[in-house]
Amino acid sequence: MRRHLRKYLPDHAAVSDNRWLRPFRSTLLHPRLWHLNRHSAAGAVAAGLACGLVPGPLQMLGAALCAVVFRVNLPLAMLVTLYTNPLTIVPLYLLAYQIGRLLLGDTGGFVAPPDFDPLRFVAWTEAMQQWMLGAALPLGVGLVALGAGLALAGYLAVRAAWRAWLIAAWRRRKLRS
Repeated sequence: MRRHLRKYLPDHAAVSDNRWLRPFRSTLLHPRLWHLNRHSAAGAVAAGLACGLVPGPLQMLGAALCAVVFRVNLPLAMLVTLYTNPLTIVPLYLLAYQIGRLLLGDTGGFVAPPDFDPLRFVAWTEAMQQWMLGAALPLGVGLVALGAGLALAGYLAVRAAWRAWLIAAWRRRKLRS
């Protein structure tokens, strides 16, 4: 499994030679950030899944910071954040919003955003701000809950898959001998 994952992940020499990352070389070249085992892979997947829901271009930066703090595989954590993309981000955010409403006990239905009115632009802007503020709390709570749930599920799934692969390898080795 390790060989299979290494094909898709950058090596540590690419970071060492990058002129933009030179100031962070001592931190980024820590051996545990590049070692790939069941612990570092599971932690990296959890970090990537949790940080994948961070808005905007901060996903990979968040995953890199989590990898450095928790000493898990850095490239894998950053790679996993790519599960959010232009096709998946809207359904994930809608799911997070619904989870947030459920956790907050909001029984009201979804409130549609105000219709755009170019003749009353200032009034529309104020109505849009109020609508966004009303959606912010359920969305924020839902994003945290969904990120934590995905991270836990990813961590457990990687640990289980790695264990199943090891057991199968042990059995194949046992049959050969």
